[in-house]
Amino acid sequence: MTKVSVIIPTRKELYLRETIKDLYANASDEIEVLVVLDGEPPDYKIPRRKGLKTIHNKTVKGRRYCTNAAAEVATGEYLMKMDAHCTVGEGWDEILKADCEDNWIVIPRRFWFDAPTWTVKDKPHVDAMSYIYPFFRPYNPRITSRPDKRRQALQEDETLSEDMGFQGSLWFMTAKHFKRIGGMDETGYGTFSGEPAEIGLKTQLGPWEGAVMRNKKTWYAHWSKPSSHWTAEPEVAGRVTDKEREDGYAYTFDYWWHGRWKERIHDFQWLADKFWPLPGWPDNWRWLVKEYNRYDIN
Repeated sequence: MTKVSVIIPTRKELYLRETIKDLYANASDEIEVLVVLDGEPPDYKIPRRKGLKTIHNKTVKGRRYCTNAAAEVATGEYLMKMDAHCTVGEGWDEILKADCEDNWIVIPRRFWFDAPTWTVKDKPHVDAMSYIYPFFRPYNPRITSRPDKRRQALQEDETLSEDMGFQGSLWFMTAKHFKRIGGMDETGYGTFSGEPAEIGLKTQLGPWEGAVMRNKKTWYAHWSKPSSHWTAEPEVAGRVTDKEREDGYAYTFDYWWHGRWKERIHDFQWLADKFWPLPGWPDNWRWLVKEYNRYDIN
């Protein structure tokens, strides 16, 4: 039997109990759940379940530290990291294990979710994502992905499709692959930004010739937080400071666009060519890159 270890970093989360209950209720086999209480009190009213363990950080360490700490003690052959405000489809664990190569990151079909009522929204699901054009804001370039409706339509009949990017609220891979790519970098990115870009691009651009795959045989739903969450003070909302988040975005762009990862055998521009055409990218993007580089955006 191969077991899945689920990592849930937690800070100021309202729906952790419901997320845990759904994980167990919809699993087909034995699972291990590692809840990392990041600066939260140890008595966080966590439901008791077989295989559920808690890691308590007395002070806030951040999502990257939490993920690495849980992965270090995980006993499953597979790792799944998910946010503490999600629900999952029935049999999610067996379906994801059945279609996961050793050099893949696998993402289920994603639905929109209203956590306060614990209901999946009647909105289009996400089956494909692409990186938006980094220079659509020339003096604040980013490497971040958004739903790609064109590619989603082209791959509509496929149950397993290669994807360019993903959102980061849930990912699945072998524990061996997480270790191979070095886990989560806890230095330049800060504690929050760039998680899907980092592990996704390490997988796609590294010497193991990996891939990000979208498995549409199963699904998860992620809370679509209201605008009030993002306009509230970061500490009140449970986010990192806005400055740290923006600094992390800047670091992510600089690191990957300029090919600073020494283990890469491909660069980000190679990935853009592989998934071309990309929504929002102009045909003359290579020429524009040279123009932007005149302004030392790095």
